[in-house]
Amino acid sequence: MIILAAAAQNPIREIADTFGFNVHHFVAQVISFLLVAGLLYKFAYKRILDVLEQRRQTIAEGLANAEKMKVELANAQAKAQEILTQANAQGNKLIEEARQSAARVSETETQKAIATANDIIAKARLASEAELVRMKAELRREIGRLVVATSAKVSGKILSPEDQQRLADETNRQLAA
Repeated sequence: MIILAAAAQNPIREIADTFGFNVHHFVAQVISFLLVAGLLYKFAYKRILDVLEQRRQTIAEGLANAEKMKVELANAQAKAQEILTQANAQGNKLIEEARQSAARVSETETQKAIATANDIIAKARLASEAELVRMKAELRREIGRLVVATSAKVSGKILSPEDQQRLADETNRQLAA
């Protein structure tokens, strides 16, 4: 009867004894958990967050570089268009000069001057078109190289020549679009 009376007086203790709950072990486990959680936070979680932040920055730099390359491509195209315009203006000027001198000379000299002017225009156009093609190819190679380098940095691995070629081709297709 005394046992039943004691059990009735402290039902929480009886439940704790039934399930094997020990206050000292519980406190020790809580302290151990807090120590392990603190160590994991300090030595693992912070480093993981730092690595993620570095990757985010690398990706942001890569995107900024890609945007910069697009701007440079647009500038190169504008410069090429300006060269074409100047070449056309010079060609037109040469044609006008040739026409004026043709009016002063005989019909044969007129034909020679016009032919010369047309040759100069054609050569100027060919030269400016060749320069434009060369500049675009150079810019595409540079963009491809930067994309491959950025991708290698972002992914953290060395890209195979096939991966590099694939990335360069994909970048060229996107730039052409």
